Amino acid sequence: MIRVDQAGEYGAARIYAGQLAVMGNRHPMAAEIGRMKVQEQRHLDTFNRLLAERGVRPTILSPLWDAAGFALGAATALMGPRAAMACTAAVETEIDAHYSAQLEALGDTDPELTAHIEDFQAEEQEHRETALAHGAADTPGYPVLSAVIRAGCRAAIAVAKRV
Repeated sequence: MIRVDQAGEYGAARIYAGQLAVMGNRHPMAAEIGRMKVQEQRHLDTFNRLLAERGVRPTILSPLWDAAGFALGAATALMGPRAAMACTAAVETEIDAHYSAQLEALGDTDPELTAHIEDFQAEEQEHRETALAHGAADTPGYPVLSAVIRAGCRAAIAVAKRV
């Protein structure tokens, strides 16, 4: 679980980095995206610490998550701020479902990990709601864009579980 979560948070941080690289600091959405990026970095830092403390091997696909995350963020930002928010809404929808499944699987076996996942899940839900409030669903082609991004997230999760 920790390997998959670390990989996902790394990818999320890279998505926001790609969006900010395109939008710059002067764009009205930059402050909101920057705030979410800081939260994702905190999640990533926690999972990096847990990897080291628990001797969990990180995924060997980190270079792929680096490039793919940044590219997805940059591409959606190039499509416009609503598309960037559509990306956030899609990713966070899948992460919310992923964290829910993990919490169910954990039960009461690992209170520390459970507490982190619950905390991070609440922030991911807030990111999704923020994205929707900023017009994510008004993006032209939103259903298709969202479905493609969500499928990519599910595939990344499945791969990170194995590699």
